[in-house]
Amino acid sequence: MNRKNLVLPAVVGLLAPVLAACGGSDSGSGGGNAIVVGTTDRFTATKDAPAPLDPAYAYDVGSWNILRQTVQTLMTLPKGDGQPVPEAAESCGFTDTGNERYACKLRDGLKFSNGDAITAADVKFSIERARTIKADTGVFALMSTVDTIETQGDREVIFHLKTADATFPYKLSTPVAGIVNPDDYAKDKLRDGFAVDGSGPYTLKAETDGDEMTRAVFTKNPHYKGTLKVNNDKVEMASFADADTMGKALDKGDIDVMTRSMTPAQVDKLSAPSSTDSKVELVDVAGLGIRYLAFNTEAPEVESKAVRAAMAQVIDRSKLVTEVYGTQAEPLYSLVPASVAGHTNAFYNKYGDPSVAKAKALLQKADISTPVKLTLNYTTDHYGAATKQEFEVLQKQLNDSGLFDVTIKGTPWDAFIPAERKGEYAVYGMGWFPDFPDADNFLAPFLDKDNTLNSPYSNSKIINTLIPESRRETDRASDKSLTTIQDIVADDVPILPLWQGKEFVAARDDITGTAYVLNSASSLQLWELGRGVSE
Repeated sequence: MNRKNLVLPAVVGLLAPVLAACGGSDSGSGGGNAIVVGTTDRFTATKDAPAPLDPAYAYDVGSWNILRQTVQTLMTLPKGDGQPVPEAAESCGFTDTGNERYACKLRDGLKFSNGDAITAADVKFSIERARTIKADTGVFALMSTVDTIETQGDREVIFHLKTADATFPYKLSTPVAGIVNPDDYAKDKLRDGFAVDGSGPYTLKAETDGDEMTRAVFTKNPHYKGTLKVNNDKVEMASFADADTMGKALDKGDIDVMTRSMTPAQVDKLSAPSSTDSKVELVDVAGLGIRYLAFNTEAPEVESKAVRAAMAQVIDRSKLVTEVYGTQAEPLYSLVPASVAGHTNAFYNKYGDPSVAKAKALLQKADISTPVKLTLNYTTDHYGAATKQEFEVLQKQLNDSGLFDVTIKGTPWDAFIPAERKGEYAVYGMGWFPDFPDADNFLAPFLDKDNTLNSPYSNSKIINTLIPESRRETDRASDKSLTTIQDIVADDVPILPLWQGKEFVAARDDITGTAYVLNSASSLQLWELGRGVSE
């Protein structure tokens, strides 16, 4: 067994205006059989969510991993790390000193996968479509700083922003800004089902069983024109019911690559020294994914800030991580991960080490009767097999304090998300993989208008002053507005951060490109994979 450790820079997300011209890259020759990638992500079209792969709706890491292969964006994140670079665009950049006018020039000869020419009008249509539909996932909020979109001829697109936004180049690299064909996507209606048509490096054919996509077949798009070098002709992504089944498929050679989500036990096994003839290689990167408890701050059980603060005071993140995830995660004391510029240990600064006595005092001061009865809700099939154990540990910690009477309840993802968006849960566990590696993307999606959790929590200072101020600042490490936002979150506790983890990919040793198959936002880049010679 071989193991690779990829360490991203200690500070990511230092922003600067991007104005660059990049030439296209020829696709790799690929060849051979399709590379088969396993995942435990499930893709289901339901009555509540009939359009899981529409760029105007999709807002979870699994669906974005599909869209990033198929829908082209003006900008893209480079492999490894770094600031976004032009992709469908030939060049992009701010053209004013206030970072409020952002202009892009499209590559000459861009085409959709069906051969139709792409124009600036198609870019405008695609982004305005997401802003018009305003899907309940909240993904449209990534474009919230856009005021108007102007086109000049067939290749010039100009974004006029409501306010300065140094993160805007990153936002144009996300699937919600993906370019779609107006012939395939209605202006004011989501596209149901699993069909995706774009101009990315691959076309998609979905294999389904009822309302679930079981396999996504990606075939190299002959009309693709951009910066990405495609190192294979075909990749298939197979969805597994659980990590153990996926692991057995890798052992048997039924799949070539295993991605999210592996169990801690699987990672430990693959990390252990083994014989030199092992055929599996484990790659780990410094992940930016986080896990947290979210609160419906209008629910009677947790509407008092004292209850939420007492939970923050009782929960022992270090023990939680040690007992469930070991060295594969670390405690998190802010929504912003420790490796991202602008991070502070706001919750530790506020609460210090876990203390039942301090939590009891908080509840007594607010005249809250104990034990406080709560149900912690979690999803059974989206964040990995260890999620249930994690919530059992949380339950025990809270109940052992004598201040809480906690039950836990697991629900499949396709039912969990609609219930969460309807406000049916008082407390629930969620995860977040960044849209782009900047502190803004760990704060604004949860705290700005139209937040992705549909949370009733609203802080006018954060929304009207601090978020706009932070977006004017290109030096993220010294941005005081980001610090203030994190301090307010620690004080109000609308969200309780728990831990951040590493990301892992396991692959058979004849597969190349695994070092770059995950980018700095933990998104799959399947075009990096190739088939070499087994050692």
